[in-house]
Parts: sequence; C-alpha cells; structure tokens
Amino acid sequence: MALPSAADLPLDYDARELLADDDYAEPLIAGGVRCHGGFDADGRYRSPRTRHRAPAIRAWQARLETEGHPLVAIDPALLVPQYPNVDQARLLLREGVREPVVRRLTAISIVEGFGAIIRDVGHPGLAERVVEPIDGTALAHLAGGLFEAHARDEAGYREEGGHKQMWEAARDLALENPKIPGDVLLRMMGQGPARRRERVAHFPELDGDLEALVATMANVLALEVFAMGAFDWGETLLSDPEVSAEPLRAGALVGYIRRDERTHIEYLRTALSELSARTLRRVDGAEIPGRHVVDACLDRNLRALTGAQRDEQRRTIREAVAEAAAAHPHPKDLLERFDALETSWTPPERTGFEPET
Repeated sequence: MALPSAADLPLDYDARELLADDDYAEPLIAGGVRCHGGFDADGRYRSPRTRHRAPAIRAWQARLETEGHPLVAIDPALLVPQYPNVDQARLLLREGVREPVVRRLTAISIVEGFGAIIRDVGHPGLAERVVEPIDGTALAHLAGGLFEAHARDEAGYREEGGHKQMWEAARDLALENPKIPGDVLLRMMGQGPARRRERVAHFPELDGDLEALVATMANVLALEVFAMGAFDWGETLLSDPEVSAEPLRAGALVGYIRRDERTHIEYLRTALSELSARTLRRVDGAEIPGRHVVDACLDRNLRALTGAQRDEQRRTIREAVAEAAAAHPHPKDLLERFDALETSWTPPERTGFEPET
C-alpha cells in the first residue's frame, strides 16, 4: 500500500495526536531507565511521539512549498567545530585525563534537560497578531502539542527518560561510570545556553510576548542545528573501541538522540518559515513583515553562537583541560599536543539573515 504524499496529509491535529507514539516491539532501556522511543519488529529505532508529528511536519512543509515560500535554512558553514574535537578528546582519554571529557558529556546532558523549559514559553494569541490566517500550520499547533512533545523528548516525562538520561547512559557505558565533578552545573551557569539573560526588546513596536516567542524559537533552532556537531562528536568518540568500553551501545544511543532531534529542527524551521511568509500586527495597529523579525532574531543568535559564546565556552573548557592535566606526569607536553590538534576555524562574515538595506 502506497503511503500518502505530503500534500495529501491532514494539516490539523490535536495535542493527543501530536504526542502519540508508534507501536514498539521492544522498549529502549538505557542505564536501567525506560527511555522514550523504541524498536520495531525489525530492530530499527523509532523516535518518540512521531506517529502523527512527523507526517504533520511534512504536510506543513509541503504547504509552504506549494505556496512558494522557502524553508528557513542555517548555512552549515556557520557550525562551530567542537572543542575539544574528537582527536583532542581521544588524546585526553588515552592519557588518563578523563575529567574534561566527562565534564563535556555531562554538560551536554544538562543542557538537554534544560530543553524542557520550551513548554513554558508564552503562547500569545497568534491568530490575532498575525494578519494572514494560520489555520493548518505548525504555528497553530505550537501550544497544541509541539512544544510539549519537544519538552518531553529532551528531559523525559514522568517515569520515562529522555535525551538527558540517554546522554548520561552513553557517558556511563563508554567511560564505565566515571566520577562526575560536583561543580559541572555551577561552572555552566556563567556561560552558554545555561546562562539566564535579561530579555531585551529589539522590536518594541511588537507585543512583548510575540517577540519573545519568535526570539525563543530562533534561539532554540540555532542551538538545535549547532548541536548536530555535538552529536557527530559524541557518536564518533563513544563508538571508538580504543577509548570506549561499550562502543556499540554508547554510540548507538547518541545516534538515536540525533534522529529525535531532527524532528525538533524541522518543526521549528517550519513555524519560523510560516512566520516569515506572513505579516505581524504591531501594537499601534500598523504592520511589519514577519521575515524582518525572524531574520533579525536568527542573525542575532547566530552571531552570538559563532562569536562571544563560542569564545567564552572555549576559554572555560581550555581552563578545565589545563587544570586536569596538572596531575599528568608531563602536563606541558600534553597541553602542547592537545593544542596542536585543535581545529582551525574562522567564522563566516555573514549569517545569511542580515537585515536588508
């Protein structure tokens, strides 16, 4: 039986449908925790909550294409290389300097847990604040299941583990239940996506909740796209039998997470593209092109991720590496070898979302 084309799929779903799982032949157990998703009869991993969510996203994207609107896309050239990169991490592990890698893996799991805050994003009355209709769009379903599904995927739900628990399990399998530094979260609080920032209104002519929604989605999309580099790093490193005690199981867990995250990227791209194709109402009753707001938010976030935030994260990690290397028999030599393996990278001058002049 042929599957329906994306153009023939329904455009409207309720929250129950967008949170519905496929039927699994076997559950996913990671670190002794029943995690989301599972395996079909052929042993293939199936992402959670995609029975209707995945076809819904395809349908909304097909509608955009039919209407002649492009999907928002972040240039891969903007993706910051991982630090430490795979070769640097392998060197540290081979030399018995495990703490920086343990810190990095633990930090990733903590950030995944932070993903649950997306369910707390305000849901302004978009139908009243967007000039054109939003029926049958991803925008119309943000508060009706999409944000909640995203939150559950990242942090788990009730007794079911999510990406946070899966990263922890991959770390513990590969590095044989390493000692976790007690100050990982404390050190993270001053940098990167974990830091709380006071929101600045860049578009005071818009309702504050509307601007916050667009800014949050742009920020999360950028973080999700950049996180694909962390998944490549984690899967490659934890699949290496030279440094991983459980290369098959640990690497596979990261691969499952990567597959799940694609759904997040696609629904966020879709919703932001729908906003870009529409017109927003200002508080004074005038109008502003949605693309102007979406592009400005993406440009701002991408410049931060490739600039100040990247430099701050690198400095913090390098300090942790030097601190851990001090216990090595030859710390100076180790750090020189570590630095020699660093990936050379210069951020592109343009993000592709600069305001039109």
